[in-house]
Amino acid sequence: MSHILQLDVSARPGFAGKDLHGSHSRSLSHRFVSQWLAQRPQDTTTYRDIGQHPPACINHDLIAASFTPEAQREPWMHQTLAESNQLADELIAADILVIGVPMYNFSMPAALKAWIDQVVRPGKTVDIDTSNPEDPYTPLLADRPRHAVILSARGGVGFGPGGQMEALNHLEPALITALGFMGITQIHQIAIEGQEIGGDVLASSVAQANAAVDALVLKLQSALQPAELATPA
Repeated sequence: MSHILQLDVSARPGFAGKDLHGSHSRSLSHRFVSQWLAQRPQDTTTYRDIGQHPPACINHDLIAASFTPEAQREPWMHQTLAESNQLADELIAADILVIGVPMYNFSMPAALKAWIDQVVRPGKTVDIDTSNPEDPYTPLLADRPRHAVILSARGGVGFGPGGQMEALNHLEPALITALGFMGITQIHQIAIEGQEIGGDVLASSVAQANAAVDALVLKLQSALQPAELATPA
């Protein structure tokens, strides 16, 4: 049995094609999880809408508390870390992380950056060995296979690998770097482009992305089955 953590990041609460000013990234993440559970109803999910309910931004107290060894933390530090602990524990529990995220001004929405700052945590998702300055970091989420599925939406076109706007895409590269730092390196990317252009350009991109989501669900589920069969009962 697998566990999915689904994050929706768009500031738009509805679904594209259904709601006025609906979100394309939410449509993709909903499609992925729905398709997944239709084939594997035994699997479990955790849903967090950080677009509508963003995590707190990092501040001095969070930094001080997170870098203080747990045994030495004062009561206020435990309270300060409560949200971070919950978000990090949700990520740690996940076998598959599904992120529906739009590109805002060439990068990720502030809510997703806040989530990253909350879950990249010394002692929880990464170990830091200050006695080894040449290689101080150990990713703690490399303890078992985990997948991340990044389902993005962009107003323009050509932001993907090899595209004419690739150098201006600071969404997926930054997110992949943060996930890899924690040990999640099996990354899958699907994007819708052309939202600001509309018409056939957008319609074609949506159709291609939907088909890619369906194919990725089948691919990942097929890859899981041999591993599950090999696990002793």
